[in-house]
Amino acid sequence: MPTLNTALNIGDQAPDFTLPTDGGGALTLSSLQGQKVVLYFYPKDDTPGCTKVSCSFNDTLTAFNALNTALIGISKCSVKKHDKFKAKYDLKFPLVSDEENDTCERYGTWIEKSMYGRKYMGIDRSTFLINEDGTIAHIWRKVKVTDHVEAVKKEIEGG
Repeated sequence: MPTLNTALNIGDQAPDFTLPTDGGGALTLSSLQGQKVVLYFYPKDDTPGCTKVSCSFNDTLTAFNALNTALIGISKCSVKKHDKFKAKYDLKFPLVSDEENDTCERYGTWIEKSMYGRKYMGIDRSTFLINEDGTIAHIWRKVKVTDHVEAVKKEIEGG
C-alpha cells in the first residue's frame, strides 16, 4: 500500500478507500469497479479555482455518464461544508471528505506548498483516471483549472 509521498504511477492499483460523502453517506472506491472513475483532489470548497473545476465537471456530467465514467471530488473539507458547496452550485456527483488526510497521503496529493515565502502543507490539485479494473490509467498533477475538464474527457474518449 502506498505511503506518504509515494508516487503512484499509471498501471498501479488505485488505493481503495471508504470515506464519508455529502448527504451523510459513504463511498468505497472499489464499489465502482466496472466503470471508469475520475477522482479529483481539490484544496477547499467554495474557493475560486475549486468552484470552477467542480462546476466544469458538473456541466459535463452527462458526457462523463455517457462514457461510463463516475466523477468523485475529494478534499479535506467536512461533510457539512461539502453539503453547503453542493447545494450552492447544484453539484450532481459525490464529494468525499478526507478530514483524516489518509487518502490524500496515499495518493501523494498532500504536499508542502509555498506562498509568499511561507511554507505549509496542502492538497496538490490532482486528478486520477481509474480504469474499470481499478488500475490508474492517467494522472494529472498540479492541475491548472482552465481546460482541465476537457482534457480529462478527451483522455477517456481515447485521446
